[in-house]
Amino acid sequence: MSQPRVFLVDDHELIRSGIRAELSGSVEIVGEADEVDAAIEMILERTPDVVLLDVHMPDGGGLAVLKALTQAQCKVRFLALSVSDAAEDVIAIIRAGARGYVTKNISGPDLTDAIYRIAAGDVVFSPRLAGFVLDAFASEPGAPLMALVDVELDQLTPRERQVLRLIARGYTYKDIATELRISSKTVESHVSSVLRKLQLANRHQLTNWASERNLS
Repeated sequence: MSQPRVFLVDDHELIRSGIRAELSGSVEIVGEADEVDAAIEMILERTPDVVLLDVHMPDGGGLAVLKALTQAQCKVRFLALSVSDAAEDVIAIIRAGARGYVTKNISGPDLTDAIYRIAAGDVVFSPRLAGFVLDAFASEPGAPLMALVDVELDQLTPRERQVLRLIARGYTYKDIATELRISSKTVESHVSSVLRKLQLANRHQLTNWASERNLS
């Protein structure tokens, strides 16, 4: 996949500078804005693949940007990047059409991965935010497609999902390494990442989680 074209919307220069540094070389930054009107105008002009969108800014914040561009039928995907993990913020921005929501304590590699997944059409949420989305949409008739996605599973990379499915089938780390032609140490690294993302404590819990979803 070619590098996604990314536009940054945040009213703090220091935050934007940090994001640029973290993403340097991994994505193509096509522009940035620190206020709502400028963001709308420039995004319409440059049509990025993914807009990294701060939620809390003056003049309506990220929600205003998202709504205006949705009304303008701008075909870009939005990933909210916020200091807030409040349920009302998450739900409002997802209802408005964002494809994901992550908090600003996310690591650089995880943010890069989230951007690529959003660009590819996936949905992405920081681990503890997934439940907010499920709770908000589960009882709504006619809920949007992303509400029907297993947002916990969707946090995992394709390789992590492969490892998870093999664990669900009872494979040992050595068996998984042989099957996927990777080292046992790499398998352990993937399992650790999966446990962290799903907020599980051990392999037993992971196996139960996978079995509940019929992933084997």
